[in-house]
Amino acid sequence: MNFFTDTHCHLDFERFDEDREDVLRRAWEAGLIWILNPGIDIRTNQAAIELSRSFPGKISAAVGIHPNYGQPWTNELLENLRRQAQQPEVVAIGEIGLDYYRQHTPHKQQKLMLQAQLDLAMELSLPVIIHNRDSTHDLLSLLQEWHQKLVQSNHPLAQRPGVLHSYSSDYQSAMIAIGMNFFIGISGPVTFKNAPQRKAVTRDLPLEKLLLETDAPFLAPHPHRGKRNEPANIPLIAKEIAQLKGIQVNEVAKVTYTNASILFGLGS
Repeated sequence: MNFFTDTHCHLDFERFDEDREDVLRRAWEAGLIWILNPGIDIRTNQAAIELSRSFPGKISAAVGIHPNYGQPWTNELLENLRRQAQQPEVVAIGEIGLDYYRQHTPHKQQKLMLQAQLDLAMELSLPVIIHNRDSTHDLLSLLQEWHQKLVQSNHPLAQRPGVLHSYSSDYQSAMIAIGMNFFIGISGPVTFKNAPQRKAVTRDLPLEKLLLETDAPFLAPHPHRGKRNEPANIPLIAKEIAQLKGIQVNEVAKVTYTNASILFGLGS
């Protein structure tokens, strides 16, 4: 039996309200042993924390303010986030980042939000879960500045700063991130027949820097594309990675579990 991890799943979302227990049962039956549930605002952060408390050791939480949910950004909001981040169930700051596609939050505001949350991650020694949509240049620039501060201060996060969630950019940008010790999250679209670039990038990146993600309820892998996604679909993503790299699925499961353990401190 392979042991899988889903390092990005929004189980607290209302699309799971009617059958959340069944979704989790299917996940455990599919071989998952750990799920990370990131929030996107104060309300979903709290829901993620409470869900984690119901499944200690099997579900953990991350807390953050998503770039599309950032208005208004106040010191009070940051203090609320700081309090949530200090809960024992929380293993990361996220989902945070930049989104220039939706245009829900002005770019300047997004950068301020991201910088404040990167600083919070540094303060609390928590890795970050980074969202990127059409913002690779600005995002990498901010991450490079932050990582340089980590290195200069000999901060332990310099060795495990975070993950670029559901990666969809090019190989060169991924290698810049990997050069800063970031991990790369691989999600359902890698299985799509019309995703040759994503397949090629995933094939060429080192397995030791990859994490498995569903981003459920979004981005269901083939053959479930267009349907509600769930953690039980993780083996389909692992199978695609194995085929691209010419290795066994159990190796993908084993190495990505080790990667998740390094980044999020599983078992520590």
